Amino acid sequence: MAFDRLIDKIVEMQNPTVAGLDPKLDFVPQFIKDRCFAEYGENLKGAAQALLQFNISLIDKLYDIVPAIKPQAAYYEMYGPEGVKVLAETIAYAKSKGMYVITDGKRNDIGTTMEAYSIAHLGDTRVNQQMLSPFGADALTVNGYLGTDGIKPLLKVCCEKDKGIFVLVKTSNPSSGELQDLKLESGETVYERMGAMCESWGESLQGSYGYSGVGAVVGATYPEMLKELRVKMPHTFFLVPGYGAQGGGADDVKFAFDKNGIGAIINSSRGIMCAWQKQEGKTEKDFADCAREEAIRMRDDIQSLVGKMTVN
Repeated sequence: MAFDRLIDKIVEMQNPTVAGLDPKLDFVPQFIKDRCFAEYGENLKGAAQALLQFNISLIDKLYDIVPAIKPQAAYYEMYGPEGVKVLAETIAYAKSKGMYVITDGKRNDIGTTMEAYSIAHLGDTRVNQQMLSPFGADALTVNGYLGTDGIKPLLKVCCEKDKGIFVLVKTSNPSSGELQDLKLESGETVYERMGAMCESWGESLQGSYGYSGVGAVVGATYPEMLKELRVKMPHTFFLVPGYGAQGGGADDVKFAFDKNGIGAIINSSRGIMCAWQKQEGKTEKDFADCAREEAIRMRDDIQSLVGKMTVN
């Protein structure tokens, strides 16, 4: 299944991390914006092209050391149709470099609407006699709080197209506990129930390494809950936000991994994209090199606690 491919890349690179490409214009170096605005105008197209050039430069410096990228759809949608086009182009470019792509869209609906989301981001859509891939990501983040009706339409596409999903279980934001930590009559929390549902949903999508095609988003900002869920969700691959800019570190994310050092991929977005701003003596022209240095530092930080990653 889809996460087998991701695990293979993680083991090959000995790096369980994903670079979040969430490129607001504020994050893009001025020299790139100046060049794009001069060519395309100070409009949505000029802004979107600046994002694309920023992303391409980052991918060129990361693809041989980082197995995956995670573009957050909202950062592209805010620039309208030109931004959405750049999302598709970013996905295509990363895949041409051999990277695994997780689209962070947190989609949430039921029935034919959820089928449409799954086709858009993971599947193929029919145009007359042709089947065409609209975005072509390898995995998509989804919100499971509509229950099975919101997840079942995705499972068919995941099975047919070898794709995966990451379901929100215990998120990294400070107010997540307002709902996710509530106790049910059974005594379990809402996030525990959602985790159990992920295990159940994944039964039909089992991979070769013990993990299904239904993954879970579990934040690094709640390490004890991360540790708890790793035990309770042995067949569920974790996407772990909260490292870096949100305060999480290697000590927080180590609990996401199994005894073989796999089972999770750790995200850093601003920490990698904006690394040049925190490195002394660096300028915006160094942004891509600084991103690479931060990605290597992050890899080594996690490796120091997780150890060698194997599939034996």
